This record gives sequence, C-alpha cells and structure tokens, in this order.
Amino acid sequence: MRPDPRLGTFSIVAYDRDRATWGVAVQSRFVSVGAIVPWAEAGVGALATQARANVGFGPKGLELLRSGAPAEEVLRRLLAADPMREERQVGIVDRRGRAAAHTGTACPEFAGHETGDGFSCQGNILFGPEVVPAMARSFERTPGDLPERLLAALVAGQREGGDRRGMQSAALLVVRADSGYGAVGDRWIDLRVDDHPSPIEELGRIFRIYDLTLLTREDPASRVPLQGEPLVQLQRDLNVLGFLIGPVPPRYDERTRAAFRKFLAENNFENKDRSDGTAWPSVLAYLGQRARLELARRLTTQPIVTGALDRGPGGAPPGGGAPSAEKRRPSG
Repeated sequence: MRPDPRLGTFSIVAYDRDRATWGVAVQSRFVSVGAIVPWAEAGVGALATQARANVGFGPKGLELLRSGAPAEEVLRRLLAADPMREERQVGIVDRRGRAAAHTGTACPEFAGHETGDGFSCQGNILFGPEVVPAMARSFERTPGDLPERLLAALVAGQREGGDRRGMQSAALLVVRADSGYGAVGDRWIDLRVDDHPSPIEELGRIFRIYDLTLLTREDPASRVPLQGEPLVQLQRDLNVLGFLIGPVPPRYDERTRAAFRKFLAENNFENKDRSDGTAWPSVLAYLGQRARLELARRLTTQPIVTGALDRGPGGAPPGGGAPSAEKRRPSG
C-alpha cells in the first residue's frame, strides 16, 4: 500500500481569551491543505495535524478536549496510540489556551515547533529554523483579533522562507459559539485556498471580502457620518457605478439612501446596512475602489478587439480582403 504523502507545512493554532475564539491558520506546498490539517470547536479547542498527517487526530483530539482533558494530556494520549508518532507533527490549544506540540524525530527537515501563551506554531520541510519563531513573534506582537493575528503569523513564516518546496494552498478556520451563518454553529470563519501560486495573499484577499460581507469586526466608533465630504464622495462613487443617476443635493436624501442600499444589496453587503445616517469605513473604501476601477476602465484606449493593433491602419478588416475605398478615405 502506497504511504500517504507528507505535508510540508507550517501552521499556527491559537486561542483568544478576550473574545472566546479558537483558530488555525496553515500554508503548504500541498493541494487543499485546509481539508486535512485544521480542526477546531468553540469552547473546546483547536488542533493541527501535519507532516505525515494523521487525520484521526482531529476528531479524536477534539473528543478528548471536549471531555476537559488539557492539551498536554490530549497530545500524550494521541501519540501513545500511534505507531507512526515519530513521523507526525501536532499542535494543540485547549479550552483555556494551554498549548502543547509534538515534532517527531522522523519529520522532514527543517522541522520544529514553539508554544506560547495561548498558541502553538509548528512546521516541517521548512526553509530554515527561523520560520517558526518568526510566526510566534508576529502572533504575539500583532494587534487586533484572532483572524488578523493568525494571518499575520502566516505572512511572517512565509517571509522567512516558509515551506522550502514553495507555496500551493492555505486555510483559515476560526470558531466562536453561535457565530456561524445565521448564528447557527460555531464556524465563524472557514476559508480555503486549495491551489494558487500565492495562497497566503489570496487567503487574505478572500478574508477581506468575507469580512465585509458577513462579519461585524469594525469598531462602532469608526462609523462615518454621511455628511460633508464623505457624503459628496459617496454620491460621486454611486454615480460613477450607475446606482445614482443625475444631480442630487449634498444631503443624505431618499434617492441617495436608496442608491446606497441597492449597492449594498447587489454586493451582498446587507449586513453592513445602517439606518442612522452613518456608514462603515470598509464599505466606503470598497465602494471607492470599485468607482476608481470603473473610471480607469472608461479612460483606457486599449482596443478590446484581439489583434486590432497588429493589423495597422492599412490592414485588412477582420473578414479578410483589402479595405474598401470608403474605409480608406481619410476623415476630417
């Protein structure tokens, strides 16, 4: 029987006490790493299984964590029952943020791990020994909530070389009680990039759209009153994108509000709709970005007909044959 392929991977499992969230972030030169490595359950803990990953560690580890066993005991029991333990790498945080990790002696070099307060970083087939410490320091020093800190750790690990074979897939799993879609389940964030030349950057891009569409992470104090220059810019951007037609007075009137709500609905941003005359800065930034792209599209002179510039002014029309006398006649 052919052995399972090794997952040259670096990952972080972590816990945010202030917000009662647990999560895993991972990158690998292996397709669809998010289907194998990360496991987490709100109020229970999180786990990453990699190297020659034992996916059975996921459900069994969560079961042990659910029973109240601390991370160290869970790790000990998982490894004791596994004859291939020296080929495994595991990182665990429990419901209280206690961390434990294992790097087997047969894991491909470079391999190592580092645990800290509420987190464990681990990796194998790494570019060098700096990868895991860079992840740990980035997690410790990055402000914000758990998803931001997990993504920052991945970026830091990749900057030190990451998986020495390169990049292919990445994933972010963050759980919190009653925070799934429609407040059902605990999967607050569950994102995967299964095959991409820059999976960490792509994961970050998808997270920003997911955040804008489904999450409410911004500080309420950051909301922007729709008056003055922010209002005028909002109206300009809505006009550029065709949601607001014709001149409007510089106030948040019913026409402007209806146009803004249509923009939110068409982009699945109903979660960000406000009835108090304010808007989330992330929404205004996204709207502005879309408007700038539309203006740039209108101003470009690049032909959209393939090969148009290759034919030249005296070239044959797309159907073949010489240009007609009418078409050759100069204008002006």
